[in-house]
Amino acid sequence: MPSPAKKKLSVFTLSMMTVAAVCSLRGLPMMAREGLSMIFYILFSTLIFLIPASLVAAELGGAFSKESGGVYTWVKAAFGSRWGFTAIWLQWIQNVVWYPTVLGFAAGALAYLFMDPELANSGAYTGAVILVAYWGATFITLAGTDIVSKVTKYGVLLGTVLPGILIIVLGLLWVNMGNPLEFLQVSAAVEAAEKAAGELPHARLFPSINGLGSVAFLAGIILLFAGVEVHAVHANELEDPGKQFPESMFLAAAIIFLLFTLGSLCVAAVIPAHEISLTAGLMQAFKMLLSKFNLSFMTPVIGLLVAFGAIGGVMSWISGPSRGLLHTADQGELPPILAKTNKNGMPINILMIQAVIVSLLAGLYFVMENVSVAFFMISAMTVTLYLVMYIMMYAAAIKLRYTRPDLPRTYKVPGGLVGLCAVAGIGLLGVCFALIVGFFPPTNLKVGNPALYVALVAAGMVVFIGLPLLINALKKPEWKRDR
Repeated sequence: MPSPAKKKLSVFTLSMMTVAAVCSLRGLPMMAREGLSMIFYILFSTLIFLIPASLVAAELGGAFSKESGGVYTWVKAAFGSRWGFTAIWLQWIQNVVWYPTVLGFAAGALAYLFMDPELANSGAYTGAVILVAYWGATFITLAGTDIVSKVTKYGVLLGTVLPGILIIVLGLLWVNMGNPLEFLQVSAAVEAAEKAAGELPHARLFPSINGLGSVAFLAGIILLFAGVEVHAVHANELEDPGKQFPESMFLAAAIIFLLFTLGSLCVAAVIPAHEISLTAGLMQAFKMLLSKFNLSFMTPVIGLLVAFGAIGGVMSWISGPSRGLLHTADQGELPPILAKTNKNGMPINILMIQAVIVSLLAGLYFVMENVSVAFFMISAMTVTLYLVMYIMMYAAAIKLRYTRPDLPRTYKVPGGLVGLCAVAGIGLLGVCFALIVGFFPPTNLKVGNPALYVALVAAGMVVFIGLPLLINALKKPEWKRDR
């Protein structure tokens, strides 16, 4: 008896999967700090990063849909195993570096559960929450229980979707009541600078660019749109990939743009830009809005839900990228000790190394005076690693169109070779610009010693990119094994 045909994905389903992978409330405060200019940043990230990355990843995912390994397989086919391993390593390590930022956001939300918002400004408190939450999540993942899937499912619904809708509704009610909008106000520093330049002070849709430091937040905002390549492998599960995949990506991009824009504007509407905390800005806005509508008793509840959503997001990712690295271990790219799994099939040693790195990065919160600076610096380190991976992905797509034009592709970027080069070229320009910007300390954040900031971000990039190249140079034939 023939097996039943696999049910095809709909355009809407794939769009929602993409939205779930990309959207996070964690980024709303960072975008809100840009005031009205956030609209430019979000548009830039959507058009120059999100859409090109989606389309190029869809072509690669469709071409290698029968092979596991994701970006490792794509880049390996184009440039060899050394660079394929480097690409999957960067996808893994950037995720490891990302954990302290999202858990720093969770710590800021939990401060409102404890009814002590000042805790969100404490590096020791934030670092401690990161350590406890991450190690707890790691041990739960190793246990292989059903708790992981439940935390992820309800974390997205209760900790991301519900608070996201609520902040937008409260923000619209705030506007409807005729309250002043903070993002239309000009800070004293900006007003003085613009008057000195002979300009009329005003809120700007297009950012005032006085050096790359003035657009440094762009790198962090682009990071918020990353991860779309994870679901590109599902392109061949659509009824008509060539037509439906672009539709699903454009629908997802529209939803992401609206959610990020409306949510960020709501935060920026009620909190002056210079007072927005990168870790607790969302809860600052919730506290003010709930107080305005005599709902202050809900503040600790929202704090708990937002933290739950952030932790759920971590648990949804904690094993995924490590499994990708496990695949390379099976291919002989890593020492056999890193291919070890427990009885639940989890890569135990990789997860332990992952947790140690997160713990070391969490230490930055203990030693840096400004929690927002520590948060942004780790975000900058994360984005430099991820953007290098995207550069390799775009380059692989272009090369494979030249060297393997007959490779079966369930989806192809429209326009032939010229179309692919145009889309991938736009993506390359966007990520290269963001990569350069990521090394410049933001002018609207007091980073202390700019040289130290740049040195730490650069050191993180050199170390984390150099490690896979070193490991590859030392690899031995006996590392490869059959599972």
